[in-house]
Amino acid sequence: MPISIVKIPFSPALLALSLLAAPVLNSCVTAKKYDDLSARQKADAEGKAAVERQYRGATAELQKASDELAQLRLTQKRLVTDSAETGSAYRKTRSLYNELNNSYDKLLKNSDRELANKSSDYNKVAKDLARREAELGELETTLQKSKAANDRLAADLKTREVRLTELTKALADKDQAVADLKARVSKALLNFNSSDLQVKLKDGKVYVSLSEQLLFKSGSTKVDPKGQEALKTLATVLQEQKDVNVVVEGHTDNVPILRGTAGLADNWDLSALRATEIARLLTTAGVSPERVTASGRGQYVPVAPNDSPQNKAMNRRTEIILTPKLDELFQILGGNSVGGK
Repeated sequence: MPISIVKIPFSPALLALSLLAAPVLNSCVTAKKYDDLSARQKADAEGKAAVERQYRGATAELQKASDELAQLRLTQKRLVTDSAETGSAYRKTRSLYNELNNSYDKLLKNSDRELANKSSDYNKVAKDLARREAELGELETTLQKSKAANDRLAADLKTREVRLTELTKALADKDQAVADLKARVSKALLNFNSSDLQVKLKDGKVYVSLSEQLLFKSGSTKVDPKGQEALKTLATVLQEQKDVNVVVEGHTDNVPILRGTAGLADNWDLSALRATEIARLLTTAGVSPERVTASGRGQYVPVAPNDSPQNKAMNRRTEIILTPKLDELFQILGGNSVGGK
């Protein structure tokens, strides 16, 4: 829905009053607070990046495990085929060996004269028998090695299947937890205007996007009563979700704020202080502070080009990102990773 922009007429008295108030407002934000806020913002951004890398690493590890499992199954099938062929050759050689051995026994029972006459046949049979015995020994060795390799592969395959099942279940549980969280948050915030508040899934997380119109007056870092109501409702849901981390991101459009506005240097300051204010309201409403991170993104992560009043209004927003803790998943990846020793 279009957002009305109220133009305040220029007044010399108002300008003079603003100039007199500027030093007072500037004194509210000390250099130490600014440095602390910048350090906290950097740590928050690094923490968020680490969680995203861990989630992408988990997804890549699952794909790698699935590929390895398919290759192992193909190798096992080939070994089973080789074992069958080796067994067939072994039985054939054993049959020939028995035939030769029978022929040899018959020759021994012949008379000395017949034995002398057939000495050449005897020698030939003896050599052939020796060769067949050697072949039989080699085939027996090959068959034993093939069987041992197949047994090892079967055991390894079973272990990998168990680990892959654990990893798949952990990811499925995480996805289900995110979907359930989205459903609870959407239901709790159902009474708020969809143009001011949206709940969506993205990259395995729940994003609660709140417009500036719902939360703040232009240039202000104090949340309006209606926005406070929405945050208290969200905090009620989060109190029941103890295993969910909360990241509050402030965003602005690309229109610079007036220098000296409430002691702010730029849009980055504005977005960071707004995020901190919302984080403070959530913790005041009952969310554990150690679960909450505040981060100012300024104008640098827009959702639309800043080429129209409507698009700029979309970019002036606060996003509350809800991420279930992945401790169980990381434990599987770290201690029971697929392909590990």
